[in-house]
Amino acid sequence: MMRFLASALRRIRPAVLATVSAWMLAACGAAETPLASADAGADLAPAASAAMTARGARVTAAAVPTTAIPNPILFVTQVPTQGDLFASRMSTFANHLPSMLSLPRGGDLMIRYPDGSLRNLTREAGFGVEGLQGASAIAVREPAVHWSGTKAIFSMVVGGPPARYVHPTAKWQLYEVTGLAKGQTAAITKVAQQPAGYNNVSPLYDSQDRILFTSDRPRGGEAHLYPQLDEYESTPAIVGIYRLDPGNGELTLLNHAPSGAFSPTLDSYGRVIFTRWDHLQRDQQADAGNYGAFDFASEAASAANLGLRPETFPESRLGMSSAYGAVNPFTYNLFTPWQMNQDGTEELTLNHIGRQELSFGYLPRSFAGDSALSDYSNDTLSANRKYIRMDGGLFQLREDPTAPGTYYGIYTREFGTLSTNQIVRIAGAPTLDAERMTIADASPAAESNGSLPGGRFRNPLPMSSGHMVAAYTSSPVAQAGIQLRLHQLQTNAGGMLVAGPALTTGINKSITWWDPDTQRSYNGALWEIEPVEVVARQRPPAPITPLAAPERSLLASEQVDEAALRAWLRSNQLALIVTRNQTSRDRNDRQQPYNLRVPGGVQTLGGAGRVYDIAHYQVLQANQVRAYNHSSIYQGTGRRVIAQPMAVAVNPANTAGPAGSVPIAADGSTAAFVPASRALAWQSTDAAGVPIVRERVWVTLQPGEIRTCTGCHGENARNQAGATPATQPPEALRQLLRHWKQNHGAAPIRVNGSQPLIPPRGNAAAQAASVPPSSALSTNVRQDSASVVRDSHYPPR
Repeated sequence: MMRFLASALRRIRPAVLATVSAWMLAACGAAETPLASADAGADLAPAASAAMTARGARVTAAAVPTTAIPNPILFVTQVPTQGDLFASRMSTFANHLPSMLSLPRGGDLMIRYPDGSLRNLTREAGFGVEGLQGASAIAVREPAVHWSGTKAIFSMVVGGPPARYVHPTAKWQLYEVTGLAKGQTAAITKVAQQPAGYNNVSPLYDSQDRILFTSDRPRGGEAHLYPQLDEYESTPAIVGIYRLDPGNGELTLLNHAPSGAFSPTLDSYGRVIFTRWDHLQRDQQADAGNYGAFDFASEAASAANLGLRPETFPESRLGMSSAYGAVNPFTYNLFTPWQMNQDGTEELTLNHIGRQELSFGYLPRSFAGDSALSDYSNDTLSANRKYIRMDGGLFQLREDPTAPGTYYGIYTREFGTLSTNQIVRIAGAPTLDAERMTIADASPAAESNGSLPGGRFRNPLPMSSGHMVAAYTSSPVAQAGIQLRLHQLQTNAGGMLVAGPALTTGINKSITWWDPDTQRSYNGALWEIEPVEVVARQRPPAPITPLAAPERSLLASEQVDEAALRAWLRSNQLALIVTRNQTSRDRNDRQQPYNLRVPGGVQTLGGAGRVYDIAHYQVLQANQVRAYNHSSIYQGTGRRVIAQPMAVAVNPANTAGPAGSVPIAADGSTAAFVPASRALAWQSTDAAGVPIVRERVWVTLQPGEIRTCTGCHGENARNQAGATPATQPPEALRQLLRHWKQNHGAAPIRVNGSQPLIPPRGNAAAQAASVPPSSALSTNVRQDSASVVRDSHYPPR
């Protein structure tokens, strides 16, 4: 609790400063800039909220039907918690923890039919108990229906303390239920070959009936790294999204999320859509100086304790100095919508949306003394007019089956909300770039004091019939004692979604449990949450996009077989990232240097002001080496990641640059082999290795993936000079391929041109097997083949 209060106090000052800046701009006649209010409960400063309403944030949709809902609804019940406890079942993050304090047992998996009748599926299948919640007690969460509509997958924890002072060791595990139709008998089976001993939650079926789910299983299965701690509160975190093939037990890590990934779903385009908690900021616990932070020498179980070592990336939370003057403090705490392909490739924020489009307005510049940089985004470049605070974000995203590319979710704060608040509607079809995406009020927004007089929503469910359902409480604030029930939604005179009739008469239980020191009891209505429609649906395709033309033509000109290159990458647990022009940046990012030049090469200028020379591209990997010896940090166990230079030995030596870097070619391009299945970040530096542009996001690449980007913070439409994205074949990729052929060809290769520098064609497997692994990032999880790539904006910032 003290840690929570301390972090809350640390968040007040930036909000106050932002609000003061907003009123100063308004007094000077500046453009309307929506900013955060200093009031900890306010969603927006009043003037900013009014400005956004005038500029179109309240875009209404067609009225939802008020007729009876025609399809069954699967949902779960949950014993209420006493408000929004930190890191508990209904929290925005760390909601996977199964302790009795975080997760009271007693809920069930339920189904409601169109006539209003209910079935308790878990009880019918022999799970769960009344009264004392002991060894047979259960809790249930997040069902997802199969494409056939005949079965569903969900998470369940089985086991509570049978007596006082007994701590249960039960974990969330995946189960499948059949017999959903009326008149059938429910049968529930545990999913075989899933990670045992870890919390596996948020499951769903992919297009090929494999199971996607999130888990706190360590990235490579190393028990001594358990649990991974998030980058903000040093609290146990979900590690990422996994995929399990139930036919052969093959387990694949699809992304590595240092602070957690939540509520994945599959949209009609075949994209995995999810919420990620984004930070990439330095350790606030270490900054506080009283939590015993220290670093291990590596992720190995026997690694030495090195004490607390200085972090070098990203900017300091407290501000710092550099050869270019003072660097402003950097903090980032946003729950952002993300997407990736079903094989884990192409991970990026939804359509490349970022802070300039979500949290537009006051965004402090990096170099404080460079007056050409801006502390404000240019919101005239983006269609979105709904301001998303950087101490909250977008949760529980679901696509509208009647309007492909339209998503509903909950916009709420990080603490104290039970993940309830206002429903928003997101225009996010893949045909829209970030500048054309919009987020609009779908239910009434909070008042200036943060209260929701019309009540609060959770888990919005747009249905194939056009109906809308959500969990709802009439309470204007999230607090102990509220009811949270499923309601059919209606549309009011203003076009906003409001609560209609409840879908049940209430589901009551009388239970007791040990927490484990104190016996507690509950007698009353259970919460009804996480509804899903039980209906057959068309399977979406799995996206397949070929390698972009410039890179494809370059591989051909260098006589490199793409399949052989990918096979070699997979065998070495590597990926390849290519940027065509590091001097080119999105036109709306004026917070970091945008007048960039490669010495003796290309330059891109976005206006007057200092021109920065960039010479090296440094890649950093998320190493789980930061630990704590203070008991308030989850009893001293677990580690969080910090950014350290990548450890890949197969790139050409770059002795003139910083560790983990490759040179920037004269045409502005870069190419590097990078670790796969591990979160990565990057920055461009000058000739001396001093950072110039820092990309403030983590991205994971899959083994064998070839990821291309047109520019650094790739352009949504145009770059800072008004030009369209680069299309030239990147010279850095040519040089890297020649190095690869020279050093990793299976047959002797001469360098005078008398023999092509290419790996043998037609025998990719033999070629891959002939090359010993060159990366130390081995894992006991099979990583997926990445057979498709896209010309993308891989740094979403």
